[in-house]
Amino acid sequence: MQNFSDHQLGMDRPIARRDFLNGVAVGLSGALLTGTRQARAQANNEDYPPLRTGLRGQYPAAVAEFERIRAGAYERFPAPQSEVREEYDLVVVGGGISGLSAAYFWRMALGEDQRILVLDNHDDMGGHAKRNEFHFQGKTFIGYGGTMGIATPYPYSFTAKQLVKDLGVEVERNSDFSNRDLEAKYGLAAGTFFDKEYFAEDRLVVGNPRQPSFFEKAPLSDAARKDLIRIHGKNPDYMAGMSPEHKRSALAKMSYQDYLLNVAKIDSGAIAFFLGNGGRNNKRVDTTPALEAAERGAAGFNGLGLKFEERFNEGSYLFHFPDGNASIARLLVGKLIPGAFPGKQSMNTVVGAKLTYEKLDQANANMRIRLNSPVVRVENEGPGAAPRSVRIAYMRGGKAEAVRARNCVLACYNALIPWLLPEIPESQKHALAYSVKVPMMYTNVLIRNWTAFQKLGVSRISAPGMYHPACSLDPGSTVGGYRGVTSPEEPILVHLVRNPNKPGLPRKEQNQAGQQELLSMSFADFERKIREQLARMLAPGGFDPVQDIVAITVNRWPYGYAYTYDSLADPDVPPEQRPHILGRQRFGRVAIANADAGAAAFTNQAIDEAHRAVQELLVLNGLT
Repeated sequence: MQNFSDHQLGMDRPIARRDFLNGVAVGLSGALLTGTRQARAQANNEDYPPLRTGLRGQYPAAVAEFERIRAGAYERFPAPQSEVREEYDLVVVGGGISGLSAAYFWRMALGEDQRILVLDNHDDMGGHAKRNEFHFQGKTFIGYGGTMGIATPYPYSFTAKQLVKDLGVEVERNSDFSNRDLEAKYGLAAGTFFDKEYFAEDRLVVGNPRQPSFFEKAPLSDAARKDLIRIHGKNPDYMAGMSPEHKRSALAKMSYQDYLLNVAKIDSGAIAFFLGNGGRNNKRVDTTPALEAAERGAAGFNGLGLKFEERFNEGSYLFHFPDGNASIARLLVGKLIPGAFPGKQSMNTVVGAKLTYEKLDQANANMRIRLNSPVVRVENEGPGAAPRSVRIAYMRGGKAEAVRARNCVLACYNALIPWLLPEIPESQKHALAYSVKVPMMYTNVLIRNWTAFQKLGVSRISAPGMYHPACSLDPGSTVGGYRGVTSPEEPILVHLVRNPNKPGLPRKEQNQAGQQELLSMSFADFERKIREQLARMLAPGGFDPVQDIVAITVNRWPYGYAYTYDSLADPDVPPEQRPHILGRQRFGRVAIANADAGAAAFTNQAIDEAHRAVQELLVLNGLT
């Protein structure tokens, strides 16, 4: 392993200022800007959230109130009754896709004369559907900083399909926009980076692990190489003598790691190859049920004789905008507040449209979205069984403000609700506290060109032992005037993913450890790891982190995706007894949405939970 100095990595020539403005590192549109041009670029980025580089996602200021809320700082309502200056028919807490969908469904049901306020703790709407935008060499580069697409392994409900259709997204046209010809045109393939810490040396190996020649080129012991070739080929029945039903039951109660080591009997030195190979929802080789690994076609199971149904049966629901589902959120905003965008938006225009943030929260407007406004306390007003209204307190510029609503939807981080709404029953608090948000980090790095990737013959790299286990070129989709990258000499976004955890712990404890990791690290910490990893992986192709990196946006999500259940970590209970079902029950005039309330980290779930929450309030009001 090469030890890099700050100078070799370019840490002494930062592309983003490390002085934080409200917890946000303010970046540059280009590394070559100097003097007043640089200052002007930074000022422009401060005014337009998608252009802000540095530490994004749940940046420090966005989650600063969370610990104070949990510590009981707002056990008493922070704003007296006399300070309630605004009243609404509906207040939605959380401006992600679930919150925006709730506002949309309410207006569709009751009309545009309804007064609605959406409150969010971030400086941009969309929640985990985050847009990252870069301007360089006269061109705009757009990446996704969170939720990428509207795909799901489960069928979309009619409600979710209809909303996507109402927004004008023609999912069946995904292939028209995808920029997939670069790999074939330049002969690019997948690669795996074997690092010296876990393997014998730093080495990039290009090819498919299911081909025996792949492991022949890898820095492995003879025993590990032999077993990895075996496990990726045609396997014998390692569970011979067991019925299919018994096999499934046994696989459900063991981890993929236990299966590999104890059933398939691979060499312990080979397990490092699977460190970055996790299941859905941040599960890793030691927390992924072996049955789940088998269902998704992981190595080692093809000799068991088990048949699995194809779960990804919504093939048309794979649409991916360049900024991921941020365009879904933007289309929702365009429906709710048409004046926020220039003209009527569609899937063909929204990617390139500039949102006027000042128009989101205009005085006297019936529909308002108020950013930088973390909600800290919610309470029903009136008799316990029949409250007449809801009072909501939020922080704005360091000062507590309060609004009153006839109805309220909490489309926010569900595990925080027991502190936001402490009057709920203890059993409901316990249920809401059960899940632990899945931490994750999506990083976009703008580089001057991708000739190093071309020379190495890779478009994506798996790095099981490195800080970011996944790295890929993001050529962008060609949609609505936005043009994807076409040649290696052009700048391009490199997308890196990290799902932080601590192997060896139970899954929820791993999530908690990952949350603390992300919360404890600065942008400079992340930047060094990014630069060093790219340098180690790509140096043989001529990559120089000092010269080639233009801008970095780190989207950290310590409280990331909704927790999902699995057969290893969670008890097998009837569906109606699942914690998310018990936790999402309406309390007074407050209904609960967000994907957390559906225990599924998918956009369609966020939409469905918004619809359910709105329906509960409409029924309460005798309006349906």
